[in-house]
Amino acid sequence: MASYRALCRLHLRGQGSFMTCVQKAHICVSRSVGTKVVATQAEDSGKDEREEKAGPKSLSAFLVERQEQAERSVLISCHPKTSEKKFLKYLSRHGDIKKHFFYDSYGTYAVVEFSTQDGVRSLLDAAVIPSVSHESAVPFKSRLLSLRTTGAVNQSDQQPGLQCRPQSTVPISELIQTLARQETVDQQIMCLTQAYQLTEENSRLRFLVCSLLKDIAAAYFPECTVKPFGSSVNGFGKLGCDLDMFLDLDDISGRDVQTPKSSLSVEYQMKRATSERAVTQSILSVIGECVDQFGPGCVGVQKILNARCPLVRFSHQPSGFQCDLTVNNRVALKSTELLYLYGLLDRRVRLLVFSVRCWARAHSLTSSIPGAWVTNFSLTVMVLFFLQRRSPPIIPPLDHLRQLAGPADRSVIEGNDCTFVSDFSKIQLQTNTETLEQLLNDFFEFYSTFPFGKMSINIRKGKEQNKPEVAPLHIQNPFETSLNVSKNVNSSQLERFVALCRESAWLLQQRDAPPGRGRRRDPPGLGTGHPAAAVPGGRSQKSKEKEKGTGHANASRVY
Repeated sequence: MASYRALCRLHLRGQGSFMTCVQKAHICVSRSVGTKVVATQAEDSGKDEREEKAGPKSLSAFLVERQEQAERSVLISCHPKTSEKKFLKYLSRHGDIKKHFFYDSYGTYAVVEFSTQDGVRSLLDAAVIPSVSHESAVPFKSRLLSLRTTGAVNQSDQQPGLQCRPQSTVPISELIQTLARQETVDQQIMCLTQAYQLTEENSRLRFLVCSLLKDIAAAYFPECTVKPFGSSVNGFGKLGCDLDMFLDLDDISGRDVQTPKSSLSVEYQMKRATSERAVTQSILSVIGECVDQFGPGCVGVQKILNARCPLVRFSHQPSGFQCDLTVNNRVALKSTELLYLYGLLDRRVRLLVFSVRCWARAHSLTSSIPGAWVTNFSLTVMVLFFLQRRSPPIIPPLDHLRQLAGPADRSVIEGNDCTFVSDFSKIQLQTNTETLEQLLNDFFEFYSTFPFGKMSINIRKGKEQNKPEVAPLHIQNPFETSLNVSKNVNSSQLERFVALCRESAWLLQQRDAPPGRGRRRDPPGLGTGHPAAAVPGGRSQKSKEKEKGTGHANASRVY
C-alpha cells in the first residue's frame, strides 16, 4: 500500500553492512521492566528512588510525563542484524539519546527517545522521502522511519546481536512451569502478575503510537492530543491488550474563553451540527479516512460510527497493537483514573485483579470477542467491590473518595458527578493484613454465594443494593450510575462463573487438608491447566470425592 511504503528513510552514509549473527533474547517470566539507558542509568536510578519517597504520581502527572517522552521519540524499522553500537552512534549525531529498546512486530523496530525534541527534528531533517518507481506515493513525513545502509562495516561474527524486548505474554506452558516452582500461592500470584503486566517498554510504545496518531490528527486540529485510556494506563493492562485512545480537543486554546480578547473568531470552530454526537461522528469519519489513506503502518481501518460510543478501529502493524480511537471520551478517562488510583492504594489490588483475570481467561469466562460473557472491566469492578467488603476494608468506596476531594478535583461530565480525590496523601487506609492466598480463596467464596438474583454490585457505596432492573448480573457503572456495565452477561454465563468460583475455592482449600493414605502433598494453588474449563457447571460432588481419595494431580490447582 502506498501510504505504508512512503516511510521516511535514514541513510547511513559510510556506515555499511550489518552483523551476520542474531542472538535472540531469552524470554523469561521474570522479565526486566527497565529500558536500556545510553548514558543516564545512574541518574535514572536516583530519580526512581526520589519518586518512590515522594509517593505515587497522579494519573495526570503520569500522562504528562509519558506524553513528553513520546514527543521526543521516534520509531525506526531496521534490519534484525543491525549493529546496535553503530546504530546508536549514527543516531547520536542528531542529539543525546536518553533511552532506547528493540522489539519484533512484523519486523524489527527500535524506539529511540532523545533528550530533547531538537534531536527528533534534526533526525527528520536528515531523512528523505524514498522514491517509488512502480506506484504513486503520498509524501507524508512522520516519526516512523525506515533504516537502510550503504558502504561496508567490519565487525566480528561473534559480536552479540540485538536484544529484543518481548511485547507479548509468555506461553502458558512456560508460565505453568514457573508457577509450579514457587513455594506459596502469594509468590505464584506475584510471579503471574510480573509475567503478564505491561512492561516499561510496552507502556512507552503505547504512548508513542498515540503521539504518532496525533501528528496525523493535528493537520486538522492543531493543539489536539491523543491520549491512551483503559488498560494501557490504569495499571491493570496485560501484554497484548488493545490500545484504547481518544482524540482530546478540549484543550485547544480559545475554546473556554468567556470574553474574547480579540474581535476575530476562528470560523471552523463555529461550524454548526445537529448534535454533539453528530460532531463526534464527523470528526471520526475524517480522521478515520486520513488514517486509512495516509497513516504509515495503519491497516484494516474500520469506521464504527453508529455504536453507542463512535470509534475508529485499526491495526498498527509496526507496534502490533489493535487500536480503538474515540473523541473526547472524558468519562472513560475518569474511570481509568479511578482504577489507577485504586491500584496504587494497596499492592494487593493489582495482584488480585491480575490473578482473577487470568483465572477467568483460563476457564473461557472472558473473551476478546464481544459476547454474553463477563468483561475484564466487570471482573475488575467485582474485585474492587470484594476488597471494599473486607473487614476491615482494604480500599474505600468511591463516595468516601468524593468526600475527600478538594475544589480542584471537582468534575461533572455530561451531568455525571465524576468527582473524587486525586491526592494520595489525603487517603487514610485501615490496617488489613490478609494474605493474597486468603484473599483469592475468599474472593471465590464470596461470589459463589453472592445473591446475584436480587442484589447489585455498587463500588460507589461499597455495598450491595437492590437491583434496579431485571438482568442476571448487575454492576453499576461508577460514574454513569444508570448504566449496568455487565448488561451483556446472560444467565448461563453467570451460572458458569458462580460454579467455577465454587470449584476454585474448593481446589484452593485442598492444600490445607491432611493428605490421605499414600497421597503426596501437591504444590499449592495455581499449578497447571484448566481442571474445569470444559465443564459448564463444574464437577459433581461424587467426582470430587473420587478425586480426593485418589490424589488427583489437579487437586490443588486452580489455573
